[in-house]
Amino acid sequence: MKISVLGCGRWGSFIAWYLCNHGHDVYSWGPEDDYSYQVLRDTGKNEYVELDKRIHLTCDLKEAIEHAETIIISISSQGLRGFMKRITEHDVSQKNFVLCMKGIEVSTGCRLSEVLTQSGISSDKIAVWVGPGHIQAFTAGIPNCMVIDSANAELKVRLANEFKSDLIRFYYGEDLIGTELGAAAKNVMGIIAGVLDGCGYQALKGSLMTRGAREVARLMKAMGGNELSAYGLAHLGDYEATLFSEFSHNRMYGEMLVKDAKFNKLAEGVPTAAAMKKLGEKYGVDLPLTNAVYEICYGESNEPYRVRCLNALAKMFERETKSEFYS
Repeated sequence: MKISVLGCGRWGSFIAWYLCNHGHDVYSWGPEDDYSYQVLRDTGKNEYVELDKRIHLTCDLKEAIEHAETIIISISSQGLRGFMKRITEHDVSQKNFVLCMKGIEVSTGCRLSEVLTQSGISSDKIAVWVGPGHIQAFTAGIPNCMVIDSANAELKVRLANEFKSDLIRFYYGEDLIGTELGAAAKNVMGIIAGVLDGCGYQALKGSLMTRGAREVARLMKAMGGNELSAYGLAHLGDYEATLFSEFSHNRMYGEMLVKDAKFNKLAEGVPTAAAMKKLGEKYGVDLPLTNAVYEICYGESNEPYRVRCLNALAKMFERETKSEFYS
């Protein structure tokens, strides 16, 4: 399969590495002035992977688009709509798109596949690739399971079968709303996990896993998805990598907040909390964990972040008693 991976940061560079190693003809694209691209151009590697010589690295977007029958996008979620304006300047009517990224557009509350359809891409040409796993584990040969979902059943089956290997076992997703929302929302829970680590409250992570999944399930159902998707690979299945791993950006972001220190890498859970808060208000769904992250990250308090975090945890314990599986 001729594939172009647009975005050569952490996940983009890994995807190019992975697909090339499993027999595909891969182009890797990044903006010429982007640090991630420059590192790969100048050294042929980054802190995660060494690019195979068979991978064609380019900063020419037109070249990358024309090469591919399948275009994989792996960039920051909030930049997707603007990026699609650049992509659709070219003829992409016969291209399939795979989103290997997790998030919700803050300004609109749109899932990322919706951003593509609103940009003029047919829903039959769109798939998402999400699920657990860290690059550091994959490159060490440690396998995991992931999911590919699409409104087009034939497309998701073909992609999953083309991309599978002894390193990644793919499943066919059955609920695009739940798959996308679950993948995005797990990053919000990762921030809470980091806060718990920073406060020395690791014992609460079991409660976070159950209450977090239940919270996301309520939102999935309200948005027209299947609430059981909260317990699948895209969400609960990704908790180990997001809530416990030393490699989790979102968990580390939360831990650094408690220490009033700055975390300089992308933590998608921050804008996702803002987007989910809006969705909870729109659909009338109670999202206490999400709202706590929002208040910590965006609240107007002048208190140190450690105090904000402790106050947010205290407020959740002060909430009225409810049925465990309330709707």
